[in-house]
Amino acid sequence: MAAPGYPVLVSTAPYGFLRVGAACPRVSVADPSRNVEEILRLAEAARAQGTQLLVFPELGLTGYTAGDLFFSLTTLVGGAERALARLLQATAAHRMTIAVGLPVALDGKLFNCAAVVQGGRLVGVVPKTYLPGYKEYYEERWFASSREALRSEVRLAGQAAPFGTNLLFAVEDEPSVTLGVEICEDLWATVQPSSFHALAGATILANLSASNELVAKAEYRRELVKVQSGRCVAAYIYAGNGVHESSTDVVFGGQLLIAENAVVLAEGRRFRREGELIVTDVDTERLVVERMRQTTFSDGVHILHEGYRRLTLAPVPAPEPHRLVRKVDPHPFVPSDPAVLDERCEEIFSIQTAGLAKRLEHTGVKRVTLGLSGGLDSTLALLVVDRTFDLLSLPREGILAVTMPGFGTTERTLQSARELARASGVHLREIDIRPACVQHMKDIGLGPDETSCIAFENLQARERTQILMNLANREGAIHVGTSDLSELALGWTTFGGDQISMYHVNCGIPKTLVRQLVAWVAGHRATPPERAVLEAILDTPVSPELLPPGKDGSVSQRTEELLGPYEAHDFFLFCLLRLGAGPGKTLFLAGHAFAGRHDEDALRKWLRVFVTRFFDQQYKRSMSPDGPKVGSVSLSPRGDWRMPSDASKAAWLAELE
Repeated sequence: MAAPGYPVLVSTAPYGFLRVGAACPRVSVADPSRNVEEILRLAEAARAQGTQLLVFPELGLTGYTAGDLFFSLTTLVGGAERALARLLQATAAHRMTIAVGLPVALDGKLFNCAAVVQGGRLVGVVPKTYLPGYKEYYEERWFASSREALRSEVRLAGQAAPFGTNLLFAVEDEPSVTLGVEICEDLWATVQPSSFHALAGATILANLSASNELVAKAEYRRELVKVQSGRCVAAYIYAGNGVHESSTDVVFGGQLLIAENAVVLAEGRRFRREGELIVTDVDTERLVVERMRQTTFSDGVHILHEGYRRLTLAPVPAPEPHRLVRKVDPHPFVPSDPAVLDERCEEIFSIQTAGLAKRLEHTGVKRVTLGLSGGLDSTLALLVVDRTFDLLSLPREGILAVTMPGFGTTERTLQSARELARASGVHLREIDIRPACVQHMKDIGLGPDETSCIAFENLQARERTQILMNLANREGAIHVGTSDLSELALGWTTFGGDQISMYHVNCGIPKTLVRQLVAWVAGHRATPPERAVLEAILDTPVSPELLPPGKDGSVSQRTEELLGPYEAHDFFLFCLLRLGAGPGKTLFLAGHAFAGRHDEDALRKWLRVFVTRFFDQQYKRSMSPDGPKVGSVSLSPRGDWRMPSDASKAAWLAELE
């Protein structure tokens, strides 16, 4: 139900996205009338950016460092209440929700509070629980903890409102938009109030803070906010007070942070004398999906000791046109920071090699067979096998790489396979599969000119797998598969061919990351001969090479021309599995991620291909061999992804259209 006096409006959070902000005003200590005008200035700036929820610092209406002036109930505390009334009056025509800090006198005690206001209405007041009384802090001198409150309602600025820490502020027509509030030191406590808020349903957590600056403290605060957002599977908005609060022995910097599920989305610049405002979009729908996945999250609900009160916020219209201000990464599997990418690549190789090493140790096998095509996937697999053999102090002579030219093999990829094996110091066996395939075509009645049918393509892939499996048996080895996560998602593998192996080292790595891993080895680990061939492979179009090459000998069967670019399919895969997004939201996000590169019609066409193949090819994934899980997205039928092979895709395609 909408709040009194407000009609039901269009969606507050289309696709789950809510625009939130954190603001640091130019505070004047002990001057509420001036402070409220500064707050209104930043509120208007935030509203101009389409902000729907805005958080200000702790005690923003009075200033945090007022000291014993807080005992001036008529002038300072009363002045804060009058300033609150001014705020309510000035924002009566607005729907943006604002959280602002002020002292509240109640039953002979003074409480450090956050007032949540919207549209001229005082929705609720949340008192601080944990009061620092150490080092430079002595809040216990002036304030009482929320635990000492004697009532659950307060009257301020001419309005009665709920009072307490057990308040949730919710847009009833948007089940994923629920706000919980805590104040500064509450975040530093051993058990944070925000943890309870999250268990009670808050997807957005706000912290009104006053935290002074010390060397390295900003980084510590950043980690606190990031970790708490991850622990609570929530968005966390942190607003700290700024430089004009500095007095006597302490200096404040005005740190502003917005994090979502352990990722910092936005951060302000500290020590800004003119004030600071940050705005971004948080994905509340994703948070709800993630909580449903994590059974341990819902298991924690039993620790709630008292019931929460849900207070209704009016719907807040999303900005029109609805364009996100947060960055949508077109390559969600590939870190954009070179330092992070370097660390990630090292970690992935460690996971892959550890998995393969365990399989070799368990079986007692000291040899492997590997199909080496001269393409990206088999190149990565060979690099992993090389490193695993070095890790186990096994001679690389035990790596039996096999290149198997067929009807579609080009001289370019064949030469790359030869040079890579030579540079890596592994044995390469070359077996031409064409005579065996011709004989098999005769056996099944497939004419020599029938090269455009699926049987012609797949019999080559199955012949290669037969050779690798049987050679592994002959040599006392295991066959290491090469297909990647993107191919598994699209079913771009031959059932009974490259879809199977005895261990699948690339099964957790999407194609966009495969390319980065090979490039990383070329730039960081390769010898000069290896680097040259790796760079040539990186420059080769992705192809299964099952159809005859062009007249000039070039690759005629280019996967990305048939299916669409792998960068788009990897993005779709991330949205479907990691975000739990439907086709509508996926297309919306893709439009932001690939703006200026791919238009909506192309993205829609490729997404239709992805959805169709993802559903139709599940039966192949149901029979996937073992392989190491590398990231948060996996399609193993034994672990992360359980889907019936005959599920209907109709609802997904209907939403897309």
